[in-house]
Amino acid sequence: MDSLRQMNIPIPVDPIFYCLAIPAVVINGMAKGGLGNILGCLSVPLMALVIDPIQAAAILLPLLLVMDLLSLWKFRGEMDLAVFKSLLPGCLFGVVIAAFGFQYLSPDALRLFIGIVSIGFCVSQLLQTARSQSQVSSGKGFFWGSLTGVASYGIHAGGPPFSIYILPMKLESRILMGTQAWIFGSMNVAKVCAYATVGQLNTENLSTSLVLLPLTPIGVLLGYWLLHRLSQLFIYRFCYISLALLGVTLTLQGFNLIPS
Repeated sequence: MDSLRQMNIPIPVDPIFYCLAIPAVVINGMAKGGLGNILGCLSVPLMALVIDPIQAAAILLPLLLVMDLLSLWKFRGEMDLAVFKSLLPGCLFGVVIAAFGFQYLSPDALRLFIGIVSIGFCVSQLLQTARSQSQVSSGKGFFWGSLTGVASYGIHAGGPPFSIYILPMKLESRILMGTQAWIFGSMNVAKVCAYATVGQLNTENLSTSLVLLPLTPIGVLLGYWLLHRLSQLFIYRFCYISLALLGVTLTLQGFNLIPS
């Protein structure tokens, strides 16, 4: 960090920033390592308590790419190709739409919509006595994939729409995490061009990413370690509970009842 400052490269020096950024990076790594991308949605809101949310997302993006590589290596060969193919076109479409039209979208309206849909989905799953296993659908995949791409780019909450589509399929936990790794890894590569276009991948943000880089394997390995010590039932319950809590949070943020 001192060497970066000696080179006159601006980086945050506020200790409060690092008190929030360090757990944010570790939490995101744990999500990539096997605890589900819903958990990763907590990272930007944490950092956004002290810096601009768009800057927080830009700082995290290079770290996410490293985490994606680690996650893809850990879950190599473990992916549902049919699910991936049904989601990817919509996800990339959503990123493109958000990149070109996000200035015309209301982030609060998007938070509110995704929050209410997430809560409604969890309630419907709770009330079902006999849950049939959902099947791959190109139409549903494109719809939920598009919402995942827009939410991931715009408010960094792609986990809920992704989970709404994939959780009812009841995939084996490692297949679930492997498919997640490929989907979000592909989106993050697409987001690099979009973030660079709006000037967020600047020297200050990239140097801050470099300072936080050593934390990336810690979170991924911790999440991977926990995945092999928790039952599949626990992981799915954890994902549903996290989805419900995040849905409530996004809804409250959409109504401006809590800061976003």
